[in-house]
Amino acid sequence: MGRKKVAISGQLADIDLRLLRVFKAVVDAGGFTAAEIRLNLANSTISNYISDLETRLDMRLCDRGRGGFSLTDHGLVVYNATLDLLGAMEQFSQRVNHSHNRIFGHLHLGFAEHMLGAHNSCIVDAVSSFSEQAPDVRVQISTMASDEVTTAVLDKQVDIGITVLPHAYPELDTLKLFDEEMQLYCAKNHPLYNRKSADISREELQQYKFVESPRLMPGREIYPDMKLWNKQAKAHHQEARATLILSGHYLGILPRHLVSSWGLTDQISPLLIDTYGYSNTFTAIRRKKHSNETISAIFYECLLQSINNSQTN
Repeated sequence: MGRKKVAISGQLADIDLRLLRVFKAVVDAGGFTAAEIRLNLANSTISNYISDLETRLDMRLCDRGRGGFSLTDHGLVVYNATLDLLGAMEQFSQRVNHSHNRIFGHLHLGFAEHMLGAHNSCIVDAVSSFSEQAPDVRVQISTMASDEVTTAVLDKQVDIGITVLPHAYPELDTLKLFDEEMQLYCAKNHPLYNRKSADISREELQQYKFVESPRLMPGREIYPDMKLWNKQAKAHHQEARATLILSGHYLGILPRHLVSSWGLTDQISPLLIDTYGYSNTFTAIRRKKHSNETISAIFYECLLQSINNSQTN
């Protein structure tokens, strides 16, 4: 009776760890194409890496093609084992760090897009303080849509996120950072551009097309009559939403500081500020159970100290 083939025997080589990290990134991103930017690799290179890993493990890890990306049963086992392996390596690094009072490793931050224009002081101060306390730590910052930040933290793709939470999450620690003023805008060539807000009724507003933003999604509306708005377009990224508003065919919501910093104040105008204006609260978030606890805790403390300093100054 022949012996069953063993995919991995002995020690893992550096190439195995690299392939496993690529595999994890692909799974986290939801496919090869989505992982290209995160890995800074071409689709064909990623495909070759995954094929090499499948060959080394002697198993098919995922299905990819016209039907989309999905894990096989073996792939799910390998993905979970990879999380355990990388987590154990991170814990090892942390224990060694404590032994000689130096911090090595990485910190991955996820920021909601365009949030720094008017509110960067506390975050910049926190990054500066962290860099002084942990100069050997590699820092990576990724920007993404607001909801994507929360997902990235929950899925362990980033250590700490800064975003607007749609609701509370019991598995997350939170730290309030700053507020952002949001307003409803229309462009010069829109019929409402030269109208006084006092002359625009809620009923008339419902006749025009709107571009959906995260706070206009069903169940997230700030004001009840927002549910009646005619949302004929969708753009959860600020630049895309601004483009649709500038076309003159859509009304939409943007941060006031962003309109100013982009030099759009002479091209788009706020409507019904007292009626539909609101504030977003940006919050730092991290998982309560965290494999990268030592490093993330230092940055979290830096954020807290930065907030305290800004409130006393």
